[in-house]
Amino acid sequence: MKKAYRVKSEKDFQKVFNQGQSKANRQFVVYKLPKEGQNHFRVGISVGKKIGNAVTRNQVKRRIRHALMELDKEKQFNQDLDFIIIARKPVSQMDYWEIKKSLVHVLSLSHVILSELS
Repeated sequence: MKKAYRVKSEKDFQKVFNQGQSKANRQFVVYKLPKEGQNHFRVGISVGKKIGNAVTRNQVKRRIRHALMELDKEKQFNQDLDFIIIARKPVSQMDYWEIKKSLVHVLSLSHVILSELS
């Protein structure tokens, strides 16, 4: 995923948390904030220390990024959004396909992706 597609600064994260709307399932919480005039979506990923050690957290982040890249190839994302994905504890025990399925579910609940995949 290109760096231009990432929410990186603490200021931007806080803006999405404070002004955005959230939806959740058992594995993820998604905060979204509409940004008019933006050419493409931006995403931030947060994986806390409760998930595991640094190796586990980085592995979870890589899997989330990979799932988002695959979904982006299908042009499913609402382009004028900033959104933050927060991983919860069960994610550390999931494989890539389970993570992708759960992400599709929570992103469609929050209307970040335009239609749910089968």
